[in-house]
Amino acid sequence: MIRLNGETLVFEAYPNGETRVDGEQILALTEAGAVHRIGFKYETDADLIKLMFVKCFLDERQPGPAALDICYMPYSRMDRTEGASAFTLKYTARMINAMNFDQVTVVEPHSDVTLALLDRSRAVYPTLELLGRVTAETGFDPSADYLFFPDAGAHKRYGRVEGFRQLVGRKERDFRTGRIQKLDIAGGVDRQGFKAVIVDDLCSYGGTFLLGAERLRELGAAHIYLLVTHCENAIHQGKLPASGLIDRVYTTDTILDGPSTDFIQIYPIGGLLP
Repeated sequence: MIRLNGETLVFEAYPNGETRVDGEQILALTEAGAVHRIGFKYETDADLIKLMFVKCFLDERQPGPAALDICYMPYSRMDRTEGASAFTLKYTARMINAMNFDQVTVVEPHSDVTLALLDRSRAVYPTLELLGRVTAETGFDPSADYLFFPDAGAHKRYGRVEGFRQLVGRKERDFRTGRIQKLDIAGGVDRQGFKAVIVDDLCSYGGTFLLGAERLRELGAAHIYLLVTHCENAIHQGKLPASGLIDRVYTTDTILDGPSTDFIQIYPIGGLLP
C-alpha cells in the first residue's frame, strides 16, 4: 500500500497484470516545491514497483523534496549472507536508494544493517512507547514480573529500558530454513506465578514465541503476553493462537490490518510516525 500526503493511492491493473498509475490523483494531492510525504506499507513485492512509479512520476511532474516512511522494511530479516543465501535486504535497499528520497524513516528495523544500507535513513522505535500501555492493561508489576527478550538481538534493541526485571533467551536457528532448533532462557526467577511480557520486533508464525512461552511456563509464569511491532498474517496459521500459552498479542498495523480481536490487539502506527 502506498500513501501520499496522508491519502491512500488507488492503483488499477491492465489485463496482462501491468500496473496503471493514476497521475491525476497524484497531482491533486501534491504541490510543486512542497514536501511529498510517502507512506510505504509492504504487502507484496508489487508495492516496490508502485513506489518506484510514484516517485518517478513526482520527480518528472511535481518536483520537490520527498520523504519516505517505511512501516516495515521488506526483507529486513535477510540482513546477512550465509552459504549461498542471497543478501536480499541489500538488493531491496539499492532499489529504494535509486529513488533518491531526501529522508527515509523506518519503523523498528530488524537490525542496524537496514539503516546502514539505506541512504539518509533514521529509525523510530514504537515498541518501547507501547510497553507502557501493555503493562498498564495487563496489570504488570515491574518489581515482581519480567520482560523476556527471546534472543540477543531483541535484548540489544530493547534491553536498555530501565525499571524492569529482564530475562534473555538463547536460540539456535537453522539459517537455511529459518526454523528455531532450540531456545533456552539464561538466568532464573525468584517466585512462581509471575507475569511475563515477551518483547520483539517481528512475528511470522510465532514459533520463537511459542518456544519462549513454553520455557517461561516451565519457570512458573502464570500469564504471558507478547508485544511485537511487526506481526504477519501468518500468525493465524501458526500454532500460537490455539496453544493457550500466550494470553494476548499486542502489535501495530505496520503489517496487520484491524480489527483487533480477543487474542490480538492492534495499535495504529500513524501517530508514532513523524
